[in-house]
Amino acid sequence: MKSSARIIWQSIGITLAAVLLIAAAVCGYKMAPTGGPCRSLEYIISDRDDRMYLSEEELTQLLRANDLWPVGQVLTPPMLHRIERTVAHHPMVRTAECYLTPRNEMRVRITQRRPLLRVKTPFETYFIDSDRKVMEAREKVRDKVLIVSGNVGVRMASEQLTDFALWLQENDYWNTRIHHLQVQNPQKVYVYLRGENMPRVMMGSMRGYERKLAKLQIFLERSGEAVRGKQYSELDVRFRGQVIGR
Repeated sequence: MKSSARIIWQSIGITLAAVLLIAAAVCGYKMAPTGGPCRSLEYIISDRDDRMYLSEEELTQLLRANDLWPVGQVLTPPMLHRIERTVAHHPMVRTAECYLTPRNEMRVRITQRRPLLRVKTPFETYFIDSDRKVMEAREKVRDKVLIVSGNVGVRMASEQLTDFALWLQENDYWNTRIHHLQVQNPQKVYVYLRGENMPRVMMGSMRGYERKLAKLQIFLERSGEAVRGKQYSELDVRFRGQVIGR
C-alpha cells in the first residue's frame, strides 16, 4: 500500500511539474527572474489599432528617465515592481503588468484609459474615463465622446454625467442625436441635439433623464418637421407628461 501511495504521489508531482513548465513557456513568469540579464523589452498595448494615446518611445523615455531601463540588467522582484508601478502611473495608462519569460525577455502588458466624456469649464478641460477618474486632455486623445461645458464640478461630472454618458452609449436612438450638454447649474442643464436648426432642450436637473428623453423622443417623432422648421428655439422637458415649445 505504501509503495502504491508513493507511486501515486510521484505521478501527481510529475504531472504538476509538467503543467507548470507548460504554463511558464506559454505565459512567462510574472516577476520571477532566472538570474541572467534581461535580453529584451516588448510593450503589449491593448487597442493600439483603435487608439494610441502613448507611444513605445514615450514609455522607453519614461523608464530611462527613472533609471529603470531593464535590458542588460539582472532584474530583481523589487525592480520589476518599480517598473510596473512607474508605467501604471503614466496619465494615459489604466493598468500595467510586467513579467519575464523563461528566456529573460521582459514583457509590459498595458491597457489604456478610455474617455467617456469631455468636460470644458471656464478654467480647464479634461476627460472623465471609464473608471470615473479625471483624465487629462491630450492632443492624441480625439475620441468622439459626449461634450459637457459650463459650471461643471468634478463630482457632478464623474457621477451624474458619467451615468448619463454610459446610458447614452447603450441607447440606439439618442446616442447619435445628443452631442453636447451645457450646465449652468445642477438644476439647469441644457441638451444640444445634432442637426441643423434643432432647438436646444431644457432638461432641468439630470434626475429622471430617461423619462424626460422618452417623452421628447415621442414628440420629435410626431412633429419632427415642425421642430426642424425653426418653429421652436427651445423645448422644455422638465414637467411630467409635457414637452413645452418656446
